[in-house]
Amino acid sequence: MAAGRHFFSTGRDEALQKLDNGGGLNRQRGKFYKPGTFVMEINVNFLDNLRLEAKFDDFTVITDQPIRYKGDGSAPSPFDYFLASSALCAAYFVRVYCLARNIPTDNIRLSQNNIVDPENRYNQIFKIQVELPEDLSDKDRQGILRSIERCTVKKVVQTGPEFQIETVDSLDQDAQALLMASPENASSTFIEGKDLPLEQTIANMTGILADLGMKIEIASWRNIVPHVWSLHIRDAASPMCFTNGKGATKESALCSALGEFIERLNCNFFYNDQFFGEEIANSEFVHYPNEEWFQPGPDDALPEGILDDHCLSIYNPDGELGGSNLIDTNSGNIQRGVCSLPFVRQSDGEVVYFPSNLIENLFLSNGMSAGNTLFEAQVQCLSEIFERAVKKQIIEEEIALPDVPRQVLEQYPDILEGIEALEKQGFPVLVKDASLGGTFPVMCVTLMNPRNGGVFASFGAHPSFEVALERSLTELLQGRSFEGLNDVPPPTFNSLAVSEPNNFVEHFIDSTGVVSWRFFSAKHDYAFCEWDFSGTNEEEASGLFGILKAMGKEVYVAVYEDLGAPVCRILVPGYSEVYPIEDLMMDNTNMALGYRKDILNLHALNDGELADLVQCLEESQLDDYMTIISLIGIEFDENTVWGQLTILELKLLICLALQWHDEALEFVETFLQFNDNTVERGLFYRAVCAVLEIVLDDELELDDYLVNLRRMFGEPTMAAVVGSVNGSVRFHGLTPTNTQLDGLDKHLRLVESYKKLHAARAATVGNR
Repeated sequence: MAAGRHFFSTGRDEALQKLDNGGGLNRQRGKFYKPGTFVMEINVNFLDNLRLEAKFDDFTVITDQPIRYKGDGSAPSPFDYFLASSALCAAYFVRVYCLARNIPTDNIRLSQNNIVDPENRYNQIFKIQVELPEDLSDKDRQGILRSIERCTVKKVVQTGPEFQIETVDSLDQDAQALLMASPENASSTFIEGKDLPLEQTIANMTGILADLGMKIEIASWRNIVPHVWSLHIRDAASPMCFTNGKGATKESALCSALGEFIERLNCNFFYNDQFFGEEIANSEFVHYPNEEWFQPGPDDALPEGILDDHCLSIYNPDGELGGSNLIDTNSGNIQRGVCSLPFVRQSDGEVVYFPSNLIENLFLSNGMSAGNTLFEAQVQCLSEIFERAVKKQIIEEEIALPDVPRQVLEQYPDILEGIEALEKQGFPVLVKDASLGGTFPVMCVTLMNPRNGGVFASFGAHPSFEVALERSLTELLQGRSFEGLNDVPPPTFNSLAVSEPNNFVEHFIDSTGVVSWRFFSAKHDYAFCEWDFSGTNEEEASGLFGILKAMGKEVYVAVYEDLGAPVCRILVPGYSEVYPIEDLMMDNTNMALGYRKDILNLHALNDGELADLVQCLEESQLDDYMTIISLIGIEFDENTVWGQLTILELKLLICLALQWHDEALEFVETFLQFNDNTVERGLFYRAVCAVLEIVLDDELELDDYLVNLRRMFGEPTMAAVVGSVNGSVRFHGLTPTNTQLDGLDKHLRLVESYKKLHAARAATVGNR
C-alpha cells in the first residue's frame, strides 16, 4: 500500500515541510492534493460560552468574543488573531532581513491598522507602517520594505484562499488507511524483534480490537526527522483509552501503538485508578477470572496468602502496611477484601498473589508488553524494565556515560541520518552507551537545546545494539515537534533534585525530568562497549531473565492470552517500581474510598454529613488544588464545573451550604488568589466574596448594594450568589450525581469500554 508521509507544520513559514509521497497524490480527508502540497491540521474544541480552543502541534490557542458580542472578553477573537498574524508575519520577515545583515532592530517599529469600509465591512485596507532609523542606508530601507512584501499571510489574502466546507463521517478517516490494509494484499516487512511481518501484526492486532467492539482512531502522526515516526491512537468511543507508538517507519510505529494498546487493555492500565461502578464491583470477578480475594486479619493485619516472604521484606519491612492499604480503588468493595492477582515466581514456578492495588500504585505501565509470540512479548517487557531501571540508576548516581564512536554510528545510516537532521536544526545530540560496561542492553540519546539551555535524555533498550539505539532516538521525538523540545528543563549540579523520587516519575512519564551536569563530563565512569545480546526471541528472553537472576532479583510473571495475543506483565520487586514504596501508605490511590460515595451523593447529604466531609478533607492535608477527578477516580467532563472542581472549591461550596460564612470567605479569598477556573466561575466567586464581606460586616446591609452588584455581575449570577450565601442554593453549578454514575457520560464511556473487556474475559471462562 502506498502511503504518504504526513507532516503537521508548526505554523512557522520556515518550518513547513513538504509531503513526500513518491510523486503520487496525497489523500487527506477525502481530498486529493498535488505532490508537494502542505498540510497543516488544526483541531478545534468548544469550551464554555463562546470560548474556543485550537490545537496544533504542541500549541494551544484560546479565542473568545468581546463582552459586547456576549462573550467573556477573556481572549482575543478569531478575527483579532487574523489581524495580528499579518502584522507579526511582516515583522518576522523584517527580523529575518536584519539578522542576515547584522542590522539591529532596537529602533525599528512596525504597526498595522485595518481600515474598514463603512458601506462594506468585508472591504478592508491593511495599512502596515514601519519606522526606520535615520542612519539606515537607502538600500536597506528598500530591502526591508521588499521583505514585508514577502509576508506569507499577505500573499495568501491577496491570492484569495479557497474555502471548502464539508461534513465527514470521521475527521480521522485518512489516518485509518493503515489500519484497514489487508495483509494478503500487502508486502511482508520484517524488522528485528518481530516474529511476524509488520503488516500481519497490524492485521492481527486490529482484528483483536475489532472483536472486542473497539474502533481505533489514528489521531495524529509526526515525522519531523528522517526515519523517526510517532503517532497517537485512541478508542473512538472512549478517547481516554489511548496510546502512543514510535518507530523507524509508519508501519513499525503503528505496530508499537497497537501493541501498547493491547497490553494496556490486558493489564487494565487504561482503568488504573477509575471506579468501575457498583455492577462490576459486585460481579463474579472484578479484574480477572482467576483473581482471589483475601480478608485482612485482626487489627488490619495483612491477609494471609498474599505476597511471599521476599515481597513482604520489600513492601512491609517495618510491619506498618495494613490490609486496608491494599483495598482496590476500582471496585471500592471494602467488604470483599483485598483483590489479588496470580503471578508465577520464576525461580521455582510457584504462584504468588499480588494485590491489584499494590501493582496499580507502584508499577504503573512498567513491565507490560504484547507480542506476536510470548517470547517476543517477554523480550519487549524485560527490555523496558532494564531501560527504566538503568536510566534511574544513571540519573540518581549522576553517572557519566561514554560516547558511541562515530565509526560505530556509521554502521546504522538511517539512525545517523535522523541524528544529523536534529543537529542541522540546531540541537546538539550526544549518543551514549548506557550499558554500564556491557552489563545491560541499554542506549541513550541526549538532546541539548541551546534555545533554552534544556536537555532531554532519552533511553532505549533491546538485546540488539541497533534496536536499542533506534528506540532511544524514536523515544526522544515521540509526539514532539521542534517547538515541543523547548519545554525540556536545564541540567543541574543539585544532587538532591536529580535523586528526588518525583524526578524519576517525570522521567518515566515523558522523559522531562532533570539530569545532572555531571552526566556531561568528558571523564566517563565506564568504557564504551559495543555489546550484543541478540539472538532469537526465545534466546533473548532467556538471556534477559538471566541478567536479573545474576543480580539476585526475584521475577514474577503473569501471562494473558485470552484476547488472542500473548501479553505478559512482569514484576521485579525492589527494581521495577515507578513510584516509591512509601506511597502505599502515604499517597495510595484508594484514598478515594474515603470520599467517593459522599462526593457523588453530595446533594443528598444532610448538614451533619456535610460537616463530617469538609472536616475530613481539612484533616487529610490533601493538596487543595487536587482535582476531584484525581481524588475519587471519576472522569467528569472537563468542560463542566465538576470537571474543574478542586478540593478547595468543594470545601468552599460545602461551607456555603452549611452557612459557615467565615470559613467560606477564607476559602473564597484563597480561590480568587490562585484561580485558573473559567471566567464565569471566577466572576461568580468575586460576587460571593463581595456578598460575604457585606454579610459579615455588622455595619453593612446587603440590600444597599444589590442594585449595583446586579449591574456589575448580572441578575442570574447574583441570584445564584445570594442564594448560595443564604442557603437557598446549594452547590451552584454542580449537577446532582450518585454512585450509579447517572449523567456522568464521559466516565460511563470508560466503564462501557471496560465492560467489553470484562465480558470477553467472562466468555473465555465459559468456553473452557
